[in-house]
Amino acid sequence: MERMDNKIVNTNEPIPVLSFFTGGGFMDMGFIQAGFDVIWTNEIEPAFAEFYGQGITSWKRKHKLLPKGQNCSISNTNSIKEISSDTIISEAFGDKVPSLFGVIGGPPCQDFSINGNLEGFKGERGSLTDTYLCRILELNPSFFIMENVTGLIRVKKNAKHFLDLLNTISEEYLIDWEVLNSLEFGIPQSRERIFVVGLNRKHFDLSSICPDLKGKWFPFHEKQKYANPHKKYKWPQAIAFGTKNIEKPKDIPLQLCLESCLVPKDKESTISNADEYFNLLGDKRRFSVIQEGETNRPSFKRLHRYKYSPTACYGNNEVHLHPYQHRRLSVREALRIQGVDDSYVLTTQNLLSKKFKMIGNGVPVPLAKAVAETLKEFIDKLVIL
Repeated sequence: MERMDNKIVNTNEPIPVLSFFTGGGFMDMGFIQAGFDVIWTNEIEPAFAEFYGQGITSWKRKHKLLPKGQNCSISNTNSIKEISSDTIISEAFGDKVPSLFGVIGGPPCQDFSINGNLEGFKGERGSLTDTYLCRILELNPSFFIMENVTGLIRVKKNAKHFLDLLNTISEEYLIDWEVLNSLEFGIPQSRERIFVVGLNRKHFDLSSICPDLKGKWFPFHEKQKYANPHKKYKWPQAIAFGTKNIEKPKDIPLQLCLESCLVPKDKESTISNADEYFNLLGDKRRFSVIQEGETNRPSFKRLHRYKYSPTACYGNNEVHLHPYQHRRLSVREALRIQGVDDSYVLTTQNLLSKKFKMIGNGVPVPLAKAVAETLKEFIDKLVIL
């Protein structure tokens, strides 16, 4: 975009974006697919940074987004608390800061998650949300996106602090937020996350934006594919493990079923990361009593082939079992549940726990893309000041 007589003129130049808490780059992929240019990344966990280099490099090569001979890597592996805003700007832009750029990121959620310790903003990881928003004020981007778990707003002690933070930052940014469920965007998992969008009051003429009575103005659901799918479809009930000849309910889209993500046994050796999974230890009969679709257990949930996954979480407290094989889900299957295509390849051997943690922490790519496309279309209609 370029400024011309107070009107925005679309160009083919993608808008640069800085990515914090990058992880394996799932949110980045969504924004790149939507036409943004992720020019700077930040990830402190060494294994995640390694996975990013492998996965994003193979993904970009497959989609012809990377010059031959080049590899991708994390720009800065220090903690966001240790990197000055001047350093970030220098590494990302050098001496010339563009008039239009954005910041995206999903600060660690464990301190806010109901499956975590609920330390909230007082926790070491929870405090990074404060730091992230402070960095946004210092960097002064044209827009920002923040993603996190719903515990940020649904746990009373967190909600007050969170809303106070947004109120502070709203002096500089027009803010809106919404809870989005991955299933509604065509991803076979029922995963709720809060998304916050902010537009810089000094970079855009925001006079055309008319918030409703609740202060909502951003069309978060514009790219939604399925309205209320949890209640719209008659999802199958749990059945005995090993039941044969099961037909998919005709009204349920295969896209919303775990079956669309499963790798057939005879394909495990030909699809990257498909043969990487934890074997079940002990007597298999112990796990055979767990029904297909029995997901109301605290752990060792056996997923149903023709239903969505409860989340993309895997490991620690929540183990997902394959619907009809004596094993857990594979790395490739977990990636597919997150909407990551098979061109994203992790070449590091072992480190299974780290791989599953990285995958579970990520933002589903199609959801990130939907938010990014909506944001881009929204920005295209605004006037740059």
